[in-house]
Amino acid sequence: MKRRTLSIVLSLLLTACGSAGQHDMLKGESNQAVEEISTWQSGQQAYAEICAGCHEEGLDGAPRTGDREAWNERSRLWEAVLFEHAKNGYYEMPAKGGDETLNDATVARAAEYMLTLTYPETHRD
Repeated sequence: MKRRTLSIVLSLLLTACGSAGQHDMLKGESNQAVEEISTWQSGQQAYAEICAGCHEEGLDGAPRTGDREAWNERSRLWEAVLFEHAKNGYYEMPAKGGDETLNDATVARAAEYMLTLTYPETHRD
């Protein structure tokens, strides 16, 4: 998952950087995508600023980060379902943790970071 996300980010950045003339010609969604990607640098940062507020303490039924028992009760489809829930919301959790400015790649990185904290032996860089 990390490699796919990184590939997408790198291809967007390479497309945006191009030559000086091409850079000036970029408009609309391409510029917006590059701007959104640069807004959040890591899943760890997004987790700390958005997700940890509920997942560190288990507020409103949120499974606590690092509590394997709480996470074992979740879907067997793990990452795909987790990323969808993080992106679209699930029960008491609002979409994107309540921060609609997050892009999908950042949400996925934050969710993966949370899994890394809970299951470090299976989610490594």
